Amino acid sequence: MNHNKTKKITDLVLKAGKTALAETNTKREPEPTKSINWPVDCVVGPGLEGAIACESKIGYVNGAKGWLLYGGYNIFDLCAYSSFEEVCYLLLYGKLPTTIQLALLKNKLIKYRNNHQTLRALMNFSVQEMNPMAALRLGTNLMRNTTTDVNLEGYVPENVEVISADEDSIPMETQPLGQEHAIYEFPGESDSKKVKGQVHPTTGIDCCLHLISGIAVLSAAILRLRNGYMPLEPDPELSHAANFIYMATGRRPSPEEERIMDITLILHADHGMNASTFAAMVVASTLSDMYYSVGSGIAALNGPLHGGANEQVLKMLKEIDSVENVKPWFAKARANKQKIMGFGHRVYKAYDPRARVLAPLAKYLSKGNRKKSSLFAVAQELESQVIATLGVEKRIFPNVDFYSGIVYSCLGIPPDMFTTLFAVSRVAGWTARIQEYLRNNRIFRPRARYIGPFDMHYVPIARRSAKKK
Repeated sequence: MNHNKTKKITDLVLKAGKTALAETNTKREPEPTKSINWPVDCVVGPGLEGAIACESKIGYVNGAKGWLLYGGYNIFDLCAYSSFEEVCYLLLYGKLPTTIQLALLKNKLIKYRNNHQTLRALMNFSVQEMNPMAALRLGTNLMRNTTTDVNLEGYVPENVEVISADEDSIPMETQPLGQEHAIYEFPGESDSKKVKGQVHPTTGIDCCLHLISGIAVLSAAILRLRNGYMPLEPDPELSHAANFIYMATGRRPSPEEERIMDITLILHADHGMNASTFAAMVVASTLSDMYYSVGSGIAALNGPLHGGANEQVLKMLKEIDSVENVKPWFAKARANKQKIMGFGHRVYKAYDPRARVLAPLAKYLSKGNRKKSSLFAVAQELESQVIATLGVEKRIFPNVDFYSGIVYSCLGIPPDMFTTLFAVSRVAGWTARIQEYLRNNRIFRPRARYIGPFDMHYVPIARRSAKKK
């Protein structure tokens, strides 16, 4: 991708980064970022909030400062100078590629776009009547079937020794001591050295790249099928971002559209131990395969508390309708304690860096389109109202979903496909973190505290029924 043709967009990203740096650079890192000496003490809330499950070098979110790093590189620099393909290499390999390494990765992504068997299998289902995320999860399972032999009867993975129980076979009442390897009580069971580092044969860099290409192709095909069109053949001359737009909409994007789509993919590629990433890693930790693991990530992303907020933002902005309506609408929403979609984040207590990038891109794309520019004007006015009140009171600012819907809409992606587009990007982070975790795998096994009764006496069903009468 030639960034010289889209210098205006580069300048917008760099300006957003400069503003972020000026506003937050004086704040210190809110938590240690050094290797952990297990076991670790931490405050854990419901839903494992605050729990530390592993170490990672892939990505880092600093919620207090509003910074996001991939492999140590600031998200603003990556959006300004890099590409989604290069970011995929960074996440998977932990370093930026050379020219040759990037070319090899791009060639594999192009090769793996040819998913004819999977698409034919998917078209046997009523995709038009399915939720797009359900169709995407189905497509991922079909890709597992058409590209591997793991579904065949009698298939047994090579060099994987089955363990008869959960990996750690110590009593759950025993306090964890932070052992480097799992503990086995039974003589003759698999020792930790054998288990350490073992992975399923459908796990590896090529498998990751197959899924990164495949999820994009499947998402575009699902969009086409839902609109009554046949899927399009991928164009090997196009970048990952441009090819997605082409396969989804049937038109080749302008250099500006290609660049902006590329930036949105970079912005969503990874974001710490979020729900979908955790779901994918939990499945992978059992030594299941990458396809099932990514399918679990898609399933988690489908939940309304994780994905889909940008679709709701567009509905909200259309409901407000005009800049003049923003103030009374916001006052009513606050009085009714209504959630303002696209604001606030579980992690950030500062302006989401992804929203900083997406806001000027939404403005850039909406120029010249009366409906889109009106929508953007409503969004800007709502942002100013929220920041002046909730921003001051509770440190609530726009998150990635507030402007991403406007950007996607301007690029020709319908709202019901926004969450699948999230998966097109996040599959890079899912697969990278799975690869990293499996190098020193330990099955996830948190505890639940029992608060039920004891010493209950069993009453036969006949007596129970008679008692009720």
